[in-house]
Amino acid sequence: MTIVPPEPGEPRRPHGPRDPGDAWVVAGTGERYWGRFGAAGLLALDPERGVLLQHRVAWSHFGDTWGLPGGARHRGESARDGALRESSEEAGVPPRAVRARLISVFDADVWTYSTVVADVSEPFEPVISDPESRELAWVPVDAVADYPLHPGFAASWARLRALLAVRPAIVVDAANVVGSVPDGWWRDRAGAAARLLGAVARLAERGLDAAALGLDADTWFPEVSVVVEGQARAVAEVDGIRLVRADGHGDDAIVAEAERLVSAARAVTVVTSDRGLAGRADAAGAGVRPVSWLRDRL
Repeated sequence: MTIVPPEPGEPRRPHGPRDPGDAWVVAGTGERYWGRFGAAGLLALDPERGVLLQHRVAWSHFGDTWGLPGGARHRGESARDGALRESSEEAGVPPRAVRARLISVFDADVWTYSTVVADVSEPFEPVISDPESRELAWVPVDAVADYPLHPGFAASWARLRALLAVRPAIVVDAANVVGSVPDGWWRDRAGAAARLLGAVARLAERGLDAAALGLDADTWFPEVSVVVEGQARAVAEVDGIRLVRADGHGDDAIVAEAERLVSAARAVTVVTSDRGLAGRADAAGAGVRPVSWLRDRL
């Protein structure tokens, strides 16, 4: 692998001094990849308008093709943060207007490109704010392949498109998880639930390995619901987690939440080691994982 800085005449975007990541990585076979620390792009999916694509200017690498807003990652920057930063710089994507669903990684040994698929939660209009963009457009999913695509995006589009239909969700039986460790939880059920919620929120933030969910791609950020009952219902809300406070028996609320998500076309996993509840969750169309599965990842 060889690191090659930009040529003196290569245009650079006007966002301050050049980052150390802005360099070409040259493989031993001669292929050139942009981004010393890898690169990342954002596949923003709007339920009404489709995928946000960038028409690249002619002088850029593989110019006059359509692809995703993205670019070189900074040193120590996560793929998700890099994709959000680059798409904000290049297309005016508000980071809070999208929610990451998954990360798919192309690994060329000397270089990686991470595609962050994110759902648009707040509609926005993209803005050309980078000299590398000739045009920005929302393209219906069925029409993406009709465009002259960047070769890398073209090679990955079929796989990415198949993943757009997958929406994982996890429903956590909080009482069963908390009760699996004899740490004195019975003295403060709301406090024990709060500790669990905090740990689950951190897990949801960093994402789950695809293999853990039995899915394709590399990392997933599933929707997470945590069901609490009894005295644990006093626990406070936590960002990034849907908190369900059971009015009656917790098992009934867990099944109802699983049924709600299944009806919304989610691939649901219920976390419980209660055999009776596991059977009800299975009948509702959800998969089931034992408490140890979640504990191992917290």
